[in-house]
Amino acid sequence: MTLVDLMSRFSDDACCRELLERLRWPTAPKCIRCGGIVARRNEILICYPCHYEFRVTTGTIFGDTHLPLEKWFIAVLLLVEARKGMSAMQLKRTLGVGYKTAWYLFHRIRAAMATAERLPLTGTIELDETYVGGVERGGKRGRGTDKEIVVGIRQRQGELRFFHAADVKSGTLAKYVQENVSGSVEVIVTDDSSSYPRALDDAAPPLFGNMRSKHKTIKHSAGVYVDPIDPSIHTNTVESAFSLLKRGIVGSWHKVSAKHLSRYLAEMEFRFNRRKRSDLFIETLRHMVTADPLSFAELIK
Repeated sequence: MTLVDLMSRFSDDACCRELLERLRWPTAPKCIRCGGIVARRNEILICYPCHYEFRVTTGTIFGDTHLPLEKWFIAVLLLVEARKGMSAMQLKRTLGVGYKTAWYLFHRIRAAMATAERLPLTGTIELDETYVGGVERGGKRGRGTDKEIVVGIRQRQGELRFFHAADVKSGTLAKYVQENVSGSVEVIVTDDSSSYPRALDDAAPPLFGNMRSKHKTIKHSAGVYVDPIDPSIHTNTVESAFSLLKRGIVGSWHKVSAKHLSRYLAEMEFRFNRRKRSDLFIETLRHMVTADPLSFAELIK
């Protein structure tokens, strides 16, 4: 979907509502209170059994908006097609809206992206962490700084998972592995941090059995990033995703608060995992009409 395609296909409110209706109710509209049959009066849907009146946007991410749906659609397209993300300030200038409107709009799209289903990762998995934001002290750039921790799990030739972690203790890492990695995983590659063997041992009983035979380590502490004997042992795949994230922070968002970091991670993960899909724009809208609404008060509390 190009911007030209979008402007020609969804040029007015009625066209936008028609698409949202098809995405929310693939067969026919139903009452969002009782599930009954509905009649239509312009954009108003009226339930026959309970007489409830609502719109296709009621109870969705779009629910409390005063922004025309055409502008919403443009914002969604710009966000999903921006490989390194887009700032709210840039959206403000592009759409001609206020900064707070642009900021709130983008966060609602990110909140919908965060509801996407995550299937277990399998095959060869890379597990690593990186550090963003904060202040470097004494030349330190990673562990031991006041930066925010982002844990990444990536399946080679597959999907990515990002998490805003409180720490990199073995129990925390084990929880992410248990919730996101399939029991049929073949190999898990990590660096030589002592947290990873303990984490995989903690995750092993319900999932993996003997994890020692599946865990491969690359010695980053010795400056080795690809095993010279077995070049398949590396974490460069997940680190390339970290690099994309950091370029988004430095080049697009400029500053990301710890409070909202998880939503930025959800955006980057959602877009990355669907980067080759031709229906990325439609898929994003589908999540926006099925996700729970996010109020401004909830966002800033």
